[in-house]
Amino acid sequence: MAHIAIIGSGIAGLFAASKLADAGHNVTVVTKKRPKDSSTNWAQGGIAAILDKTNLEGMESHVQDTLRSGDGTCDEAVVRSIIQEAGERIRDLIRIGVEFEKEGDGTYSFIREGGHTTKRILHAKDATGKEIERALTSYAKHHHGIALKPNTLAIDLIQRHHGHPEKGVAGVWCLDQDTKEVVTLEADAIVLATGGVGRLWKQTTNPDVATGDGLAMAYRTGACVDDMAYIQFHPTALASTSARPFLISEAVRGVGAVLLDERGLNAWQNACDSSEKHGDPMPSPEPYSFTLDYTPEGSMATRDIVARAIDQQMKTLGTTHVHLITAHLDLPWQEKFPTIARRLEEEGLVLGKDPIPVVPAAHYMVGGVRVDEIGRAHLRDVDATMPHLYAIGEVACTGMHGANRLASNSLLEAVVYAERVAKHLIENPPETYDGNHPKWRADGLEELKEHAPIIHDRTSLVATMSEEVGIVRSNQRLKRAKRRLDLLHEEIDMMWENARPTREIVELRNLCLIGQLVVDDALSRPENRGLHYNVDLIKDGMR
Repeated sequence: MAHIAIIGSGIAGLFAASKLADAGHNVTVVTKKRPKDSSTNWAQGGIAAILDKTNLEGMESHVQDTLRSGDGTCDEAVVRSIIQEAGERIRDLIRIGVEFEKEGDGTYSFIREGGHTTKRILHAKDATGKEIERALTSYAKHHHGIALKPNTLAIDLIQRHHGHPEKGVAGVWCLDQDTKEVVTLEADAIVLATGGVGRLWKQTTNPDVATGDGLAMAYRTGACVDDMAYIQFHPTALASTSARPFLISEAVRGVGAVLLDERGLNAWQNACDSSEKHGDPMPSPEPYSFTLDYTPEGSMATRDIVARAIDQQMKTLGTTHVHLITAHLDLPWQEKFPTIARRLEEEGLVLGKDPIPVVPAAHYMVGGVRVDEIGRAHLRDVDATMPHLYAIGEVACTGMHGANRLASNSLLEAVVYAERVAKHLIENPPETYDGNHPKWRADGLEELKEHAPIIHDRTSLVATMSEEVGIVRSNQRLKRAKRRLDLLHEEIDMMWENARPTREIVELRNLCLIGQLVVDDALSRPENRGLHYNVDLIKDGMR
């Protein structure tokens, strides 16, 4: 049977691995740290799905919400096909051992999040990703056909014929972080499931492994990337001095939490004091929300709109955060949101009582490696796919999300495309490559003696992306970012050519390349859509 290498151990990678191994293929899952360090493990909200295929009205509603969130740029055929497959993939997850929350009568519990017009999101309280990762990791560890390789960092893909990307790939060079040696991992097919690139920005909800490694490797090999300007910022990351990122799930707004700025908070608290004095019920904070100045949907609008509203409001008022209000809601907070409640307690805050300081943070890479309907990576300069290379999950651009991902659609897309890639490889086993697998270029390379330049360069890169390529952009800022990144790229290249690879160098090289791709795509955009918002396009009378 074929040997398949999967790079990444989130929901996409592990689900594909389980399907391939069940069919008898040998699968190696390469992961930079541990499976639990993936973005999947950090996902709080859930997975959007209509379980009953006969519920045509429910599926159509999900389709329309997705298309609306994508701001007119989704591939509707892809959207419909994914939503139609949702029920089957959820049942697969349940068979593997995922335990979703249920109501008292034994039926599955569904919640609502921003951009959704109804409750359709399966969850495991506020730690859905952690539950999915637990079940998939347990399944993979006990499956004889799956070899997990933790602490192994993929560096670059190996082409079947060097310099000819149309011939496809035959393996991947990896840095064994325990031995510090570069190893050659041969494979008949490579599946990229490496997640996103949130670590390009100072404020992020992503784990420290989210450095765009798979996307950078694919691009260097000749793969096509699309929609890189569309970087989704989650509206409600916890504003904290802690170095550990933490988001406040969209589901909290789904049950009625409201966003207020300083002025709105003061006005609402005055109204509460007046109501208490007269013995009246606590008033809703909704009428006091600044979000209503931007959209009639208020705090429940899609992420692009809410994040921009918060960003603009903070700049207007000169504040560092806004507030998420939950005190007006009578809910069993500890039961529904135990993870969030515990984290807030560490900050001295009580969920359901205190205003929660929140700020937008880089969350999801909507663009990525352009793939076809079964997950095959497209070539950059040729109208064809690259043989033996697949991409699934956040690293892939399927057309599902358009210009802005609808909340909780990412886990659904990941599991559907993981199934499609596995099915294709099972039905069409890749031929074994009998050519040369070159060893990593190690001659003449020396250990990097000074690490200060790497630290300085990464700090400079993150600062540039955070200051110049954020939620709201301008041509001047984007051009300044481009100049800085181009210069930084040259410095990193010189370092890369002469030093033995380390995780720090590999990640810096990848982050800089992805930063350049984001900036170049943003500069080329003729109009504002979804997550890309350039003030100069508004000034020029364009959308």
